[in-house]
This record gives sequence, structure tokens and C-alpha cells, in this order.
Amino acid sequence: MANALLPAARFGCVVGLLLAHICAYAVGMPGSDSASADQAPGADWALYNKTLDAQRYSPLAQINTKNASKLAEVCRLKVADQGTFQAGLIVVDGTMYATTATETFAIDPATCAVKWKHVYHRSQTPILPINRGVAYANGKLFRGTDDGRLIAIDAQTGAQIWLDVVGDARLGEWISSSPVAWNGMVITGTAAGEFGIRGRVMAFDAETGRELWRFYTIPVDKEVGAETWTNTQWALHGGGGTWSSFTIDPSRDEIFVPIGNPVPDFTPSDRPGQNLFSNCVVVLDSLTGRVKWWYQTKANDAQDHDLAAAPVLYSDKNHQERVAAAGKDGFLHIIDRTTHKLIAKTAVTTVDAEQKVPSTTGVRMCPGPIGGVEWNGPGFDPANQLLFVGSIDYCAIYTSIPGSTFTPGGLNYGGTWTPTGDPATGWITAVDAGTGKVKWKYHAGSPVVSGITATAGGIVFGGDNLGNFLVFDSQSGEILKKYPTGGSLSGGVITYSISNKQYIAYTSGNISRTVFGAAGRPSIVIMSLPAADVELAPKHSGVPDVGHGRQVFYGMCAGCHGSEGKNIVYNGGDLTTVGRRKSVEQIMEWIKNPKPPMPKVFPDPLQESEKADLLDLAAFLHEWPAP
Repeated sequence: MANALLPAARFGCVVGLLLAHICAYAVGMPGSDSASADQAPGADWALYNKTLDAQRYSPLAQINTKNASKLAEVCRLKVADQGTFQAGLIVVDGTMYATTATETFAIDPATCAVKWKHVYHRSQTPILPINRGVAYANGKLFRGTDDGRLIAIDAQTGAQIWLDVVGDARLGEWISSSPVAWNGMVITGTAAGEFGIRGRVMAFDAETGRELWRFYTIPVDKEVGAETWTNTQWALHGGGGTWSSFTIDPSRDEIFVPIGNPVPDFTPSDRPGQNLFSNCVVVLDSLTGRVKWWYQTKANDAQDHDLAAAPVLYSDKNHQERVAAAGKDGFLHIIDRTTHKLIAKTAVTTVDAEQKVPSTTGVRMCPGPIGGVEWNGPGFDPANQLLFVGSIDYCAIYTSIPGSTFTPGGLNYGGTWTPTGDPATGWITAVDAGTGKVKWKYHAGSPVVSGITATAGGIVFGGDNLGNFLVFDSQSGEILKKYPTGGSLSGGVITYSISNKQYIAYTSGNISRTVFGAAGRPSIVIMSLPAADVELAPKHSGVPDVGHGRQVFYGMCAGCHGSEGKNIVYNGGDLTTVGRRKSVEQIMEWIKNPKPPMPKVFPDPLQESEKADLLDLAAFLHEWPAP
């Protein structure tokens, strides 16, 4: 492991602009976009992982532990007859956006009706026909292609606005990840390491497509970390691809980038050294692309144990800032964001106690190169202080072939891997976000690569590669709903609200990793509660529920004010002291009619559920600190 801090310039911001970014990020909206007036806060799902901090947590609670078993399919849209379907769905201002390898869809998120479809016509032969999603900002969509292009599309019409050539498919360069659009930039990276690319992360101007900066994930010459590649020839082809999405801390102008494995994969003796920045969470200055610090999950990796999924940023119950990253090594790593030291390292699948090195005769190791945590990373429930991780339980036999030479445009494994013959299974694990201790875990009959999403309703959504959509009680791990969809769940699982009705949507049907489950037909499935159950959802008793108010605070307020309530000070005092100065009724009025720059987070008039949220939130603030 490596851990380093580099001096970096700190750039100031206009306070009002910063607050706008932070508050938009808190409710899941990129930039300055806001939810419609008739929607509850958190109604949209506007980024790959909902919010810039990648927590995948929704403050919606209409679907909860009492009624989740009644979830039913509303509609289904088949987007292709066959192929990969790993997209992270998003919903912005009443429209859902989804991607396949070459197509981008705008869809009605309540009826599955297609509003428009954009088709990209490739310029080069694709590497792998995979795309993991689209980013949105200021009326534009941004996506990558499997032949190395970055495209901007008009979100209203589907018309192409601009196209950049950012990679060369002949060299094995392409974009599989969902970009991140933020602060006038579109940030993306290149895959795939095995083709011997030199990975890079790039930022582009969202309006023009002009490149603003780039960061190479494998350093050479005088770049930071170049000394960790003794064989400098391999450094030029050292891999370090990025193939999921990124995480952003807007308050510090930081981008958290998960980086893949070094190349050649299975012969580390050909590339002696630590091999930075492979298998790292690298923290970049968002304005310059310069590295600030990093954490490496595995140095001189010999098993293709990429770090692919976006890490999660959060504060634990002691208000300590943490970052949680999970990779194909099978561990959830919890790192202190101040000291950059490891706090906990928890196995979330089968992991060998001794990590051996591949040999010329073959060595059995767990996880295998397609085990552990893949492109969808942890989710975080701030109310319950739990991290949720889906993973694959799959081992392999590794064989090394020393003396590898670079094959341009070809795979550069430096060896082979073969299955052990054991069945592939999966896990969903709930981990205490402060200690790293396992609270509960569920063993699935097939791998789990889907997104994992927690909500204020006390439930967790996920899915497996046999095609089962799964709903759990977040506290106990009890299964509340198991619904067969007919195809592998390999993309995002999201929740959102349309006309104050909560929906769930996910991708079903994917040929990638078909050895692990049901391919199905690439489809978007939307579910919700029957109308009668929405109407009969439990009504508020009129007595404040401080515990629920705490959940509302974490879902609605903590993104700006921090989990300790002291990040932003209004009207002469922080939130921990407001109860000494105002009654519950006065706090309610204060929240309903805020003074700038605080945004208006409750609509007018209030729905019954929103009245309950407001009362419970005010009661929580009045009694701070509440249990």
C-alpha cells in the first residue's frame, strides 16, 4: 500500500456559487439544476451514483419496510434483442436516460414510453461493446463510446452537439465508464488496461468539448510515482484503465478516481516495483488534474484485482471524514480522509489469507480475475451508518508466462487464467461504516454486480445475475421482496419520484459474465407500489418521530450542513444550537421559509408525507443531539 500527500494549490470560490454546488449535490442534482416544484427533495436520480459523493442513498421513503413486499412491475422497455446492458440509469426533470453500446434513450420514467433515441455510428472497430451510462448537466447529456469518442447530446431533442476523439480503438483505447459532469466540466477516462494502454483521466469543457487537462494513471519520466516502475518500457503500456465512474468532493475541488490493474496482469516480475497508480484511489485537484494524494489497495498486483468502482465519501458517527473503496481484491477499504491511513479492511467475498504469485504450473487463488467487487461499488446509509457492498465469489487458477513482450492492440495478460470448476455465487454485505465490522450478509446463488441502493424507507435494493431483483430490510438483512426479472441485473438500481409517487428502475438482461447467470433480453424494468398501497401508506400520528427526523436530516440537510450540523452557519448559530433559540413550530417555519442563500427544500403547499417530514426534522433539530 502507498499513501502520500502532495502540496496543491487551493483555489477560492465565491461562497454563493459553492453553496449552490454543494446543495445541488446534496439532493442529487448536478450543477444548478433543481427538481420540479411539485417534487419532493431527492426526487431525481441525476448521476450514476445519485450524488457526487457516490453514496447511492435516497431520502425517499414512500416505499418502506411495511410495504416493500407489495412492489409490482409497472412497465418494461426492451432496448435490444441481445448484448451487454450495464448502464447506470439516471432521471432528471421527469425524464429517464439510458445507454447501450451505441444508443442513448430518453424515456418516460413512469410509463417506459420512448421520447427519443440517438444512435451513434462507430468510426472504428469497437474493443468491447459496453457502455455504463450517461452524465447530465445544463440540458446536455455526455457519454463515451466503445471506439474512443466522447459525445454531447441535447437532452431535450437527442441531437448531437459535439464529438471529441479522445482515444484510439486500434490501440485498445475506449470509454466504458459513465462520465461525471460538474462545474462546467465533463470528466472521463480510458479503458482497457489489458490492451497495454497508458491510462488517462481527462476533463473537457462541457460547452465546447475542449480538453482542459489530463492526468496519466501510469507515470513516466519525472512524473510523480514514475520511480515505482523499474521496467520503464512496461510503464509506457502499463494499463491503469478506468471503467466505471468517479466521485467528487465539491467543497475541496477534489476528484476521487478508481484505477485498474497494471499490465502484464499475471507476471509481476516483468514490472518490478509498486506500479503506481494502478489499483489506487487517486485524488486529483479538479481544476488542474494534479495528484494530491492516493491510497493503493494492492501494490505490484499479480491477479488482475482492479479498483473499478467509484469510492464513497461520508462522515462516520464520530464526524470523521472517510472514503470507502471496494475492488476485485474482495475487500472493502475504509480510509481516513485526513491522515490517508487505512481504518478498516473487510472481506466481502471469499479471499485467500495468503495471496500467492502466479506460477508457470498454475496456482489456485481467490478471488479470481472476475471476482470481488466489479463496476458498481458500495452504497452508504447515513441514518444507519452502514455501507452495503455487492460482490462476486469466484476463484481461478492463474498461470504466469515470464518474459512478456508488448503486443500492440492485443491482450497483454502475461499468462492465463482458467476456472476452478466451482460455481460462481455472490454476496451482499452490510458493514458498519465506523468500524468495518460486518452487520449482516446475504449469500446469493449467483454473482452480484448490480448497483446497491439504500433509502430512508429503511430498505436496500440490489439484484443478482440470475435475474432476481432483491429488497432487504437495511437493519436486519431480511429479504422483503425477491422478484425474478428474466435477465441478469448488471447495471444501476435507482429510485425516484414522479408526481409524488416513488418508483424503482433497473436494467435486466446482460450477456457480459454470462457464465454467472441469465442473459435475458436487455430491458429497463420499472416498479412501484399499487395505487391503493400508496394511498394507504401509514399516515403520521401527529406525534414527532425524532428517529425519522434524523433520517430526514441526513437525506436532506447533511449534504450542506455536514453530519455534525456545523458546516454552514445561518442566523448567528449552527444547527446544533437552534433548539435553544427556537421552538419546534418556529423551526418548522424557519425551514419552510428560509432566508438566502439557504434553498427552499420543502414545496408549498405541503403533501401529508412532507408535513410529517418537516415536523420530524424540526423535532430532531430541537432536541439535538438526539439518539
